[in-house]
Amino acid sequence: MSQPPPFPLGTSARAVDQEQFLTVVSRDEAIARFETALRPAPLSVERVDLPAALGRVVARAIAAPVDAPPFDRATVDGFAVQAADLAAAAPGRPARLTLNPEIVAAGVEPRRAVAAGTATPIATGGPIPRGADAVAMIEHTDPEGTDAIVLTRALAPGQNIAFAGSDIARGQTLLHAGTVIGSREIGMLAAVGLAAIEVWRKPRVAVISTGDELLQPGETLRPAAIYDTNGPIVAAAVMEDGCDVALRIALPDDVDAIRAALREAHAACDVVILSGGTSKGAGDLTYRLIGELGAPGVLVHGVALKPGKPLCLAVCDGKPVVALPGFPTSAMFTFHDIVAPALRRMAGLPPRQETEVEATLPVRAPSELGRAEFVMVALARAGDGLVAHPVGKSSGAVTAFAQADGFFSIDALSDAAPAGARVRVRLFSPHLRIPDLVIAGSHCVGLDAVAAALADAGVATRILALGSLGGLAALKRGECDIAPIHLLDPASGAYNAPLLTEALRLIPGWRRLQGVVFRKGDARFEGRAPAEAVAAALADSDCVMVNRNQGAGTRALIDGLLAGARPKGFWNQPRAHNAVAAAIAQGRADWGVAIRPAAAAFDLGFLPLADEHYDFAVSTTPADPAALAAFEAALAQAAPAIRALGFTPAGET
Repeated sequence: MSQPPPFPLGTSARAVDQEQFLTVVSRDEAIARFETALRPAPLSVERVDLPAALGRVVARAIAAPVDAPPFDRATVDGFAVQAADLAAAAPGRPARLTLNPEIVAAGVEPRRAVAAGTATPIATGGPIPRGADAVAMIEHTDPEGTDAIVLTRALAPGQNIAFAGSDIARGQTLLHAGTVIGSREIGMLAAVGLAAIEVWRKPRVAVISTGDELLQPGETLRPAAIYDTNGPIVAAAVMEDGCDVALRIALPDDVDAIRAALREAHAACDVVILSGGTSKGAGDLTYRLIGELGAPGVLVHGVALKPGKPLCLAVCDGKPVVALPGFPTSAMFTFHDIVAPALRRMAGLPPRQETEVEATLPVRAPSELGRAEFVMVALARAGDGLVAHPVGKSSGAVTAFAQADGFFSIDALSDAAPAGARVRVRLFSPHLRIPDLVIAGSHCVGLDAVAAALADAGVATRILALGSLGGLAALKRGECDIAPIHLLDPASGAYNAPLLTEALRLIPGWRRLQGVVFRKGDARFEGRAPAEAVAAALADSDCVMVNRNQGAGTRALIDGLLAGARPKGFWNQPRAHNAVAAAIAQGRADWGVAIRPAAAAFDLGFLPLADEHYDFAVSTTPADPAALAAFEAALAQAAPAIRALGFTPAGET
């Protein structure tokens, strides 16, 4: 096999020929190739002590070596008796039994038989004495002197007795192969005296992150660097699927370092998973390095999936080697969809139990023809059914999985899922809890303080950043409970209230000071009035703005400032105030409009424009009045936190 050239993975495209994906294949073809070459199956068997068995997978069926309980025992505190002595006992016809001079406690072997007309005191768990065939509850007896008891209830033979083997019989299959050991299984094994069991050995997995830009959590973030997200999330997912992470490292884009790490990991582990460096590009040699590890080598490099196209699947000398896409969402989708099933079989685990629900898609979800697409969604109630809000974040987002309940797929032959379509949503967890309140609209950090107060009150909340107009539209369709908005009505000059219908009302929130944001010392802005500063910016063709997305309340304010102008940077339209401030602070833009706390966080200049009203539109006939009342109480409770963020709660000056 030819060796790759000794240049770093980040070498410019001018230096080497552009690398392309190998032939892109369908998802089904990728899985078929991977599984045919790998034939995933459980690894070797190992014996572990009972305390270490939690979470392990039973390798061979386990039979009980003894009965449980191992003897007949009392299930109540009372008296061991012969049921025949009490056959005629009834109120008005008491039966008298003489007490035997013995007390049987748990762990005490009886020495004296129970003869007809006698009874032996016995505690719960105590062994049943010879001759006794029932236990009378102490509550159903009355003492007669110190040596006898009186009963007025009949007993059936066997009453209040747990017979030997009634729970587990000797030789009974206790646990089948493939059973995952939990606390209940630990108890069953302990009940029959098993101190160790045979389980499948956990696959040892190496997780390797690659990229010059990667820093580890805890390190100081430098310009152009990012924290390694894929390493920790892949390692956690590997452990969730029954494997051990034997090696977890992050490497720069250095061909020799990656080659050495791959060889070491492949020799020491059962599985190697990389992330980063799988996309088309001059420096992408990952798949070549994987091919050096053994036959048959790379099976797939490029899958017709979105997200997840750059996936690389290989089997090298019987061991799976996988290079996941670099973006977290892409990495996780391809891992769970294609890689995890193979790992679970290697760990001896059964397939994941998938749960699906049907929901209505409220908006059109566009897709790319030729690639099957996974769309993550957050679920909410709407009328008698569920509505699936797409979690509209890129494959680079790390929070999308946390905010979504599941996903649906769009076929490769479709260019969209239309609004109103009924979709099958596969849940990330079978334990779905629909939130008590869905808050959809403009997001603000102050809203997090309200959500925290709601959480303290036990109210589950889902917050969706749809923008003011998007949230208002969702509220009118009955797809959310609360729509945070800050929309200026040009005709009246008033915020929010003029835009409501008769079916809606407004809960006052807080005031946020919006302004022109710029780097301190910029003469085009420093010391000027906002209108004058914007005019200076528009007059300078080199002055770059950062805009806001359509539908945002801030966008309406910006459009008024620009009066139809389209300066450089106009089409850069992030969805958040912090993104605007970051673009300016990092020099990618020179000015924009954002709230004062965002400017302060990045130590930027700020020219006040408007004291906007951030309020909450709600229905006059809410689906859950109690939850809405809890929101209003939480809003009042959060006032100090909102004030500390630099906002002014409604009604205050």
